[in-house]
Amino acid sequence: MLLGLDGRLTPELLYALASMGHGDCATIVDANYPAVTGARHSVWGRVVDFGGTSTQALQAILSVLPLDDFDPQTPPARAMQMVDTPDTLPEAVRDAVPLIRAAGQDIAMLDRFAFYAAAQTSFVIIRTTERRFYGNFILRKGVVSS
Repeated sequence: MLLGLDGRLTPELLYALASMGHGDCATIVDANYPAVTGARHSVWGRVVDFGGTSTQALQAILSVLPLDDFDPQTPPARAMQMVDTPDTLPEAVRDAVPLIRAAGQDIAMLDRFAFYAAAQTSFVIIRTTERRFYGNFILRKGVVSS
C-alpha cells in the first residue's frame, strides 16, 4: 500500500498512467464495450481491468492524472453519446460531469463511431465493470508541474 493513492488504482493501472506522456489518452470503457478489440490498437496493447463503475474509475484516475487543455480542437474529456437520443446525457455521463468539472473541464460528446475511432488511438484501454450503457470516456493527459 502507498499513502495518498486511491486503493482502487492497481499497480498495472498506475504503471500505464505513469507511462503516458502529455497528450496521450486513456480510454475508460464499460463492460459492454469491445475492449479487447480496441486494446489491440492501443499503445499499451492489452486491456487494463478496473473493478468498479466508470464513475469510480474516473474518480480514482483523476486523483492522479491531470487533464490537458492545451489543444482547443480536442477536448480533454470526451464521452460516447447515446445512439438513438444524442441530446440526452446517459446516466453514467451525468454522474461523471461533476468529477470532470472539478478537474476544471467539461465533457464533449462523440457519436458512437467517432468515439470508437478516437479510442483506437488511445495509449491504454481501461475496462470497468460498469453495467450502465454508455459509461465510456476518453481522458487526455496534461502536464504534471511541481
